[in-house]
Amino acid sequence: MAPPRNVVKIAVQMPDAIPQLIRLDQAKPLAAVLKEVCDAWSLDHSECYALQFADGHRRYITENNRAEIKNGSILCLSTAPVMPFLTLHSFPALDYAPLPPTFLSAHSGRAQPQLRSAPPSGHLSPHTSSSCCPASLTFPTPAQDLEAERLLHGLQNGSRERRRETLHHLVLLAPDVTFAQEVISRDGLQRLGTIIEDGDDLGEVLTLALRAFLELMEHGMVSWETLSIPFVRKVVGYVNMNLMDASVQPLALRLLESVTLSSPALGQLVKSEVPLDRLLVHLQVMNQQLQTKAMALLTALLQGASPTERKHMLDYLWQRNLRQFIYKVGRTGLGRPLPTFPPPVSLHSHLRTGRLQNIIHSATPLGDEMAHHLYVLQALTLGLLEPRMRTPLDPYSQEQREQLQALRQAAFQSEGESLGSGLSADRRRSLCAREFRKLGFSNSNPAQDLERVPPGLLALDNMLYFSRHAPSAYSRVSTWLGGVGDGRVPQILALLPSHLLFLPPQFVLENSSREDKHECPFARSSIQLTVLLCELLRVGEPCSETAQDFSPMFFGQDQSFHELFCVSIQLLNKTWKEMRATQEDFDKVMQVVREQLARTLALKPSSLELFRTKVNALPYGEVLRLRQTERLHQEGTLAPPILELREKLKPELMGLIRQQRLLRLCEGTLFRKISSRRRQDKLWFCCLSPNHKVLQYGDMEEGASPPTLDSLPEQLPVADIKALLTGKDCPHVREKGSGKQNKDLYELAFSVSYDHGEAEAYLNFIAPSKREFHLWTDGLSALLGSPMGSEQTRLDLEQLLTMETKLRLLELENVPIPEQPPPIPPPPTNFNFCYDCSIAEP
Repeated sequence: MAPPRNVVKIAVQMPDAIPQLIRLDQAKPLAAVLKEVCDAWSLDHSECYALQFADGHRRYITENNRAEIKNGSILCLSTAPVMPFLTLHSFPALDYAPLPPTFLSAHSGRAQPQLRSAPPSGHLSPHTSSSCCPASLTFPTPAQDLEAERLLHGLQNGSRERRRETLHHLVLLAPDVTFAQEVISRDGLQRLGTIIEDGDDLGEVLTLALRAFLELMEHGMVSWETLSIPFVRKVVGYVNMNLMDASVQPLALRLLESVTLSSPALGQLVKSEVPLDRLLVHLQVMNQQLQTKAMALLTALLQGASPTERKHMLDYLWQRNLRQFIYKVGRTGLGRPLPTFPPPVSLHSHLRTGRLQNIIHSATPLGDEMAHHLYVLQALTLGLLEPRMRTPLDPYSQEQREQLQALRQAAFQSEGESLGSGLSADRRRSLCAREFRKLGFSNSNPAQDLERVPPGLLALDNMLYFSRHAPSAYSRVSTWLGGVGDGRVPQILALLPSHLLFLPPQFVLENSSREDKHECPFARSSIQLTVLLCELLRVGEPCSETAQDFSPMFFGQDQSFHELFCVSIQLLNKTWKEMRATQEDFDKVMQVVREQLARTLALKPSSLELFRTKVNALPYGEVLRLRQTERLHQEGTLAPPILELREKLKPELMGLIRQQRLLRLCEGTLFRKISSRRRQDKLWFCCLSPNHKVLQYGDMEEGASPPTLDSLPEQLPVADIKALLTGKDCPHVREKGSGKQNKDLYELAFSVSYDHGEAEAYLNFIAPSKREFHLWTDGLSALLGSPMGSEQTRLDLEQLLTMETKLRLLELENVPIPEQPPPIPPPPTNFNFCYDCSIAEP
């Protein structure tokens, strides 16, 4: 008979005692369960004990989380963190005079927990165990079995070794909310704060104290704003100290990160006390945990700064080579070298010892926490573009008008300007308006195009950056054409030097040779592309608390957004030509470009050059193919009835594939033999007999016609075949080298083992191609009654399933297929309506 659903079978253990196997009734109060467990071990005062999980964080079992106990759970009996029936006032020996808290702010505006002094040393036995079940310790009175009080007493009165063991035990129990609440109520944070502020031991004791302090604060019972300025400065000192234990500084950085994110006032203190150069030092060490916590504090400081301060901080960090510390590269963007700066003075020791390491390309994998902080840093950096994105062009700004004229002059040199002759104002305005329209502005006054927000002035910045930093793509066309009409452009291109013909696409030059309806409007494209990039990169959106979606290439060069625009605008021009688009197709082209950019960014290319290569390898035709593949995939997985139909068709289609494989074996294949010198210089032919009972094979000359079955001297009965071997399991490629040639042989090698007298023999094959390998291994598997599991079988089955499903559903085109079959009506109350054929009709 099955046990009740609210009864679980568990084990309870205690040091120096035989474990108990009990049935725990979840409906029974925990106090009653503890009473039964203690009675089995002859322990008095069951109210002074508690149950804990034996693994993980060893959390205490309470009425709230007891549902997590499952069949097979292992619990341990430990001292209770809090007395449910006895109070401290019942035991005067434990009520002590208060001590002033030194690490909490006196101006926090809230009641501060008070410290109690330690009891006389004779009241507690020495702490000798750090296990989760300290029942081996003996205590004179039940009240002194309080785990929290015992540990806190060990912190204040004890030797250095006992304090270390106590802190170790406290770290193990601190994640438990029940225990943490009791420790905090007994002024445990003040006692830990005293150890951290004193700094008598900068090694393991300080590390454990910081860990315990952080674990207790993470419960949110005490606000980070209550920390005092001297305490925060002391922790800052640990971060800025050169010779410091490697396990202390990550914890100190973690504490300062929490302070910065929770308290603006203390965050300003941390910002003023921790130099950015010091964080750069921590970002270059080999300790990945220290790198992560330093990056966490850096992003916390940036998030807490005002937009102006954030810009100044980021500018300083980029000047101090933060980009190279994150992503070490030699050149950036379109071939320009990264600026180099001397390292901070404090970095020279790391340079001498060779302990510098960048983050993204380190030997160890990038952790989730570091990925999140890199995402935050990327988002904050791109967020600096938001003011320009939200600001429309001001037609009365002299600076912005000059930028527009510079953009025009970079593409055209007007006839009047080239000859230096004077033109009338109307003639000059007309000429400028025509050239602006030739650049792709919708209005003769380009300021009207840039009034849209977003992208605002950010689009103008992108166009100017493209014209200045990619002159081969955005060139002074009128200088080359010299006023020649559009019809003679191909003739001029034929006269250009050969090295100029391989330059990147040139917007204005190419559009000069196109018909008006096929021109790709540069300005309109740039404005819309800037909006598209801002959407894809989430410029101006707040940082997510959990996202890890950063792009490594953004840390590979300066001006990453503008560099990405330079690649994207050339991609747009390339896609425009591939689609043979007209002005009416502009929105369609932008949709394709969006898909190209989104798919490539999802691959997370490690550099801008790799991004350029991948996005150019995704032409318009490939986008169409991917769309069709995804659509077909969705159609095949939409409705459960279609899935059920596919499952019913599989056996029949697998039989068809099996038949095709056996027919291919009957046709036979020409194989090459491999000599001891790895030379494939001999040929042999193998095929399956029409009755599928014998493999026939023999040698033949190159160029000869396929032999007949009677001419093949060797035979191997299928019934004698024991197994099919592939790859490295084959005897003719086993124990060979690991070169590329051998790797290719592994992928094409297969063998069949058979009985030859008392010994085991092999017939070895090297397939001429991967397809022949799949066909033969599938056919041999079918002969042996094994499943055909090759990649070719999967592709053939998918293709046949798709075709057969479409044929079956032809008559249901445009008919919605329900998710569930229609319900079957209930049977009738009686079956008396049956027609009796024996009764003759009148």
